[in-house]
Amino acid sequence: MTVRNYGSTSMMVCALTLLCLYTSAQQTTPDTISWRPMQDVVVTGQYSPQSVKNSVYRVRTINRERIAMRGATDVAGVLNTELGVRFQMDYTLGESDTKIMGLGGQRVKILLDGVPLVDRDATKQSLSQIDINSIERIELVEGPMSVIYGTDALAGVINIITKKNKGKDGFSINARVQEETTGSKYSPFAKAGIHNENLSLAYQHKGLNFSVYGTRNDFGGWNDTAAYPAKVWKPKKQWMTGGSVGYRFKNLQAWYRLDYLNEELYDAGPMFTTSYAGLDKYYLTDRYTHQAQADWAVNGKLNINAAVSYQDYQRATETYSIDYRAGTKTAAQGEGYWDVSKFNTFFARTTAQWRISPAVSVQPGVEFKSDHTSGERVSGTPTINDFSIFASAELKPTDKILIKPGVRFSNNSVYDAPPVIPSLNTKFILSESLDLRLSYARGFRAPILRELYFNFHDASHSIEGNPNLKAEYSNSFIGSVTWQPVKASGVHLTSTLSGFYNDYHDFIDIYFDSARNVNTYFNQSRYKTIGGTWENTLQWKNLTATLGLSYLAYNNIYAADPGLKGNHSEYTWSPEINSNITYRIPAWGTQLGLFYKFNGSLPTYILNVDKEITLSKRDAYHWADLTVTQQVYKFLSVQAGAKNLFNVKRVPNGATGGAHSTSGPALAGYGLSFFAGVNFQLSRN
Repeated sequence: MTVRNYGSTSMMVCALTLLCLYTSAQQTTPDTISWRPMQDVVVTGQYSPQSVKNSVYRVRTINRERIAMRGATDVAGVLNTELGVRFQMDYTLGESDTKIMGLGGQRVKILLDGVPLVDRDATKQSLSQIDINSIERIELVEGPMSVIYGTDALAGVINIITKKNKGKDGFSINARVQEETTGSKYSPFAKAGIHNENLSLAYQHKGLNFSVYGTRNDFGGWNDTAAYPAKVWKPKKQWMTGGSVGYRFKNLQAWYRLDYLNEELYDAGPMFTTSYAGLDKYYLTDRYTHQAQADWAVNGKLNINAAVSYQDYQRATETYSIDYRAGTKTAAQGEGYWDVSKFNTFFARTTAQWRISPAVSVQPGVEFKSDHTSGERVSGTPTINDFSIFASAELKPTDKILIKPGVRFSNNSVYDAPPVIPSLNTKFILSESLDLRLSYARGFRAPILRELYFNFHDASHSIEGNPNLKAEYSNSFIGSVTWQPVKASGVHLTSTLSGFYNDYHDFIDIYFDSARNVNTYFNQSRYKTIGGTWENTLQWKNLTATLGLSYLAYNNIYAADPGLKGNHSEYTWSPEINSNITYRIPAWGTQLGLFYKFNGSLPTYILNVDKEITLSKRDAYHWADLTVTQQVYKFLSVQAGAKNLFNVKRVPNGATGGAHSTSGPALAGYGLSFFAGVNFQLSRN
């Protein structure tokens, strides 16, 4: 499918959204409704929970209501219309890479309740392996957060906050069943389509609370061109379960959470018509995530928080030869056909928040992380230990100025980590309705175990790790101005204009070593990104509408090499536009949602076979989802909608890159799809 020339459609959607914003504002009755600013409470990077307006960081939040409105079955289905966030599918492994501010892979930090999640590779399997039904909200911070969260937090942080029992004593039951087509393909509750079921139970009595959940996700895959029985989108089955126990007593609260995932990804090979034989692969994942946290308010000025996590992640590969005439299935033998890769991570962090005076607060902390891996494709059984101490302060010289300096010192057992990681974030209240935020931060990304020690060779792959890699580091500058008019009489409007510049050093990339005929990793000298965004949010009565625009430059890493021919442009720009609109009809118990995003053409500079710089672009495309939620009874609601309204399947792509990439069209969707579901919620206090 060719997706081109949507500029007029994009302008039409933007015009409709702006008209909606303008009409809503004009219909407000002056002096009848007083202004009340939105008070989304955030925790990412904060000393204590506080409103978005008061945070020194610019934090975007996606609350539980909007997550439910999306009708999504995973986190990517919630984030795919967010400004500055893009996903790129891996054809072979059925995984996706998450990009923020033009950078992805290990440069985006994924947190679960503030604790980093382990991933096998640069792609983020963890985003698709979190139960969507257990999420309270998602917080997204763009730019380096390395002082607080350490390695990988270069491009940004996605912090997934799980639901906690905070209500009255009693129990609650939540159940969800949702069925979805994949394009025109569907069969009830199994095989073709997407099938999601969840059951969650929670109980709270005085200071003690328990919760437990179970979820099944069944994706039947999708195909439009692959030979039988192979599928372009790989069938995937997931079973998730877990629970938590917590206790609150006076100034102390502590909780423990366990999440378990079992996943089967089926990669069927095509049947050869000459021999009626095929080769099928199964990728089997088991993930245990243990997490314990405690928060102790020692007194009115001192608070101590501790977090400990142990993650056991195992991915096995099984390969079978299929004889379709004889109806037999036997174990196949070959390089990489049978393998078990294990990843274990122990993480511990302790911080103290000390409020010395109304004008001065400090937060010292200590952190330890140990990564261990083993497997057929890994050299030995390497372990990486990282020990860090960090500190930051919040200084308020006046009521209108907030300054937050910070620094981190790290020591690593394998590579030379940057000795000092500084940051400086500031916020200035220019007026009652205008805030200015300016920040500088140095981020860093450690080479992961796979990049250091992974070795794999077969008929179509030849990849070797490089144990001599250095850590990346970046210098990043971000500025933003936020306007919240205080005399809008009933219209809650927020408008933010921001710009950023990132300069990355020792950028880790993969290249082909023609002398040894292998792909390996190396430290590229420099990489840069620059761009800006304009985000607007409006709330008026039962309407919430957003409109965002982004313009991001992608760097030509070969531009400074005079020995190369071809395109020496330093940057190529790419736009994004998004709009999310939700509307309530309280008298009917109805909620309507429209979620839209225009993804501009994605540029990539490459060297062709003649060592000439060429510019390749993935075409622009549009994405939109429409949902309707209807309350039937107090404890029962139904939801239905359509996803991928523009019927996107493949986006023409001339880019080349990693070991599994292709110069053909990039996967983006499986066409216009429909879903319907039932949600049951019962509480007894």
